[in-house]
Amino acid sequence: MSEPGFWDRQEAARQTAQQLKQLKATAEPVEAAVAAADDLVDMIELVEDDPSFEPEFVAELERLEAELEQLELQALLGGPHDDAAAILAINARDGGTDANDWAEMLLRMYTQWAKSRGYEVELIDRNDNEEAGINSATILIRGPKAYGYLKGETGIHRLVRISPFNAEGKRQTSFAAVDVSPEIADESEIVVDKSDVREDTYRASGAGGQHVNKTSSAVRLTHLPTGIVVQCQNERSQHKNRAQAYKLLRARLARLEDEKREAEQAEKYKNKARVGFGSQIRNYFLHPDQRVKDARTGYGETNFHSVLDGNIDGFLDAYLRWSTAPRSN
Repeated sequence: MSEPGFWDRQEAARQTAQQLKQLKATAEPVEAAVAAADDLVDMIELVEDDPSFEPEFVAELERLEAELEQLELQALLGGPHDDAAAILAINARDGGTDANDWAEMLLRMYTQWAKSRGYEVELIDRNDNEEAGINSATILIRGPKAYGYLKGETGIHRLVRISPFNAEGKRQTSFAAVDVSPEIADESEIVVDKSDVREDTYRASGAGGQHVNKTSSAVRLTHLPTGIVVQCQNERSQHKNRAQAYKLLRARLARLEDEKREAEQAEKYKNKARVGFGSQIRNYFLHPDQRVKDARTGYGETNFHSVLDGNIDGFLDAYLRWSTAPRSN
């Protein structure tokens, strides 16, 4: 990175800088844990000589145990794309305006989670609903093992609450779909045959007529062999939207390969596959009581608003342990 001209190729340089950040995020906590373990040996001798040091020793031991638990979780992130940035798409599903509002709540939740970790968040595409919330949005989250942590969020998220859009104050159930894919920086890793892709262009649109292009700058790609559809309309230029859409398509194809690999491993060990987009994975309740519970792992929390503020590490950690634990038929 200190070589002259390193930053002349911005994209390649950024990828190298990100790789260094990921390596440091892996190596430095391990080095710190090893040093802390060595210090514990010295602290034991102190306690033997002076029992008054015992509370300090116990506190350090508990701190180190918690640190080791986090290192064990990171060791579970060994997939081929777990180090990659995460491309996270949210789409409103059933539930009318409540579903659009719910989709925007989830967008904020993941953005808050990423920022609390010091990760970068880039808005790739956003389609606002005219009444409230969003129809869809796609963000790119860059940070150490972003995809590895977030890949388990793929699926349907269900919200039950008293609808703020219903004058009668009735309980409403709404759904939003989350789709997480790895960013593929090297185009040679996932090669897309353009003869397999149908491209459609259309005019970009926004809420209330805002950001409406007079030209057909928005791009939609349909990958015919798999049926995967991606679109991008956030950029003013059709060329930029096309490039971004192909990036999204490569990401979706990479995730498809990951799911096939996991399914093969599951079959090999006679376990039930734990992948797949479209399944309901988590329930969020604001009525009659406040709680959030994962339908796969059974992990739950009672502070609904804390979860929606981005405090989702408990769910992410529980999924990592659940997805790698042996399971019999």
